[in-house]
Amino acid sequence: MGELYLESRLDFLRAMQNPDGGWGYFPGKQSWLEPTAYAMLALHGTPGSEARLQNAWQLVRSWQTADGSSRPTGQVSSGTWITAHVVTLACVRKVYDDRVRNSVDWLLRIAGAESSLTNRFVSHLHVVNTNMDFSHKGWPWREGNSSWIEPTVHTLVALKKVAGQYHGPELRSRIRDGEALVFSRRCSDGGWNCGNPNVLSFDLPSYPETTALALIGLQGRNANELAVPLQAARRFRQETKSSLAKAWLNIALRCHGDTLDAPVNDAKVFHDVMLTAIEALGHPAGNYQLLRTGGLA
Repeated sequence: MGELYLESRLDFLRAMQNPDGGWGYFPGKQSWLEPTAYAMLALHGTPGSEARLQNAWQLVRSWQTADGSSRPTGQVSSGTWITAHVVTLACVRKVYDDRVRNSVDWLLRIAGAESSLTNRFVSHLHVVNTNMDFSHKGWPWREGNSSWIEPTVHTLVALKKVAGQYHGPELRSRIRDGEALVFSRRCSDGGWNCGNPNVLSFDLPSYPETTALALIGLQGRNANELAVPLQAARRFRQETKSSLAKAWLNIALRCHGDTLDAPVNDAKVFHDVMLTAIEALGHPAGNYQLLRTGGLA
């Protein structure tokens, strides 16, 4: 049953590839970089997939802009956080050329707006009623916006994977600072939500999916630091009814060494391309290991 679960999802992804080489969020829709990236990761190394993956990679590279960032789709003019996924794909494909270096340079130039000197000064004076720590630099969805957990995590994965090929103190410093930001945003219940752990002195609950993503970004950290978040993730995995959250939790916990039972096939008809790809990644025989990063020496 476990093999059927994985193969049915991989077969769906193969069938849903668009003529331009990419994947849409849903069958028959225009290609976007995010579902394309997850489909490429899920299909990486599977029999007969290299030609289709090469076509997808060519499309992804065509969306790079002059400043090194990547556009989320062909109809968008400027680059976004999705650049992190391109760097991760490049590492998986062992491509470390000047175009990848330009993407890394762009990621290192971008930081959440809340880490500006003005916001840090206001926070220090306690002019606004917030418990937010503005001393660390994370990553936003778009340049000029505030940082959020998800784009920060995906950028941490990309930078950790490329660190062996891209030497320099700035990269390692940004990784450490990004990790510190993620830790600073942890909720009182042990996990993470999308952004703030509290508002107006009220604690906010964490979310299963975001907790999983945070743990993926924090690979390599001290086991004692992650003991409570991992327990929260294990609890979430048992309780959540969200297919996407469970898929991310499977990936996160496997990346941290947990042995989990293979999911059983429920004979569902697939409609969500990105969810299907992430479910395939999280299978014990899937490519979740492509999101493993370890830590920095």
